[in-house]
Amino acid sequence: MMLVDTSVWIDYFNGIENPHTDLLDSSIVEGSVAIGDLIFLEILQGIRTDREYRQTKQSLLTLDQHELFSRKMAGKCADNYRALRKKGITIRKNADIIIATFCIENDFPLLFLDRDFKPFVEHLGLAPALRLNP
Repeated sequence: MMLVDTSVWIDYFNGIENPHTDLLDSSIVEGSVAIGDLIFLEILQGIRTDREYRQTKQSLLTLDQHELFSRKMAGKCADNYRALRKKGITIRKNADIIIATFCIENDFPLLFLDRDFKPFVEHLGLAPALRLNP
């Protein structure tokens, strides 16, 4: 099972073909894609039409659902943020800290395009679902 970040879902829903969306497509067929509540929210917030919103919401609800944030996770997220800050790395979005920390703590590989996840891979043990040469 892998978690897929919003950055990949956006490309997927926009019909962009790349290694990430190809892996997402095949993983959906295999039943190995999970979604977090925060990612679910981010995806649905970006949908413009009511029809597309309903269809997307219904499709995403068929995936394995996970609650990404809790009191316990808040402390772990802060620890990870501080560990990266001590290395001179600032993560721009709290959502990315939450998603990466959830994946690290629960041994989920993460499929992502967003560069803010790279320090989590390099320094904190986040498993990328797809490794491409830099």
